[in-house]
Amino acid sequence: MAALTISFPDGSTRDYPAGVTVGEIAASIGPGLARAAVAAKVDGEWWDLDRPIEHDASIAVITADTDDGRE
Repeated sequence: MAALTISFPDGSTRDYPAGVTVGEIAASIGPGLARAAVAAKVDGEWWDLDRPIEHDASIAVITADTDDGRE
């Protein structure tokens, strides 16, 4: 399975297998983030947590306690 490079808002990157979901990425960062996540922005577009990512991307995990999350 091919590897993807995922970029985060803080400028850091991590490699994941193709088909990884935002929910899986959040869980790999920490269980608290996985529980708090409500959606994501992938390359600036809204995504649900179960949609697989098939390309290198920039993501932001959205939690309910952020402006985007309250929207």
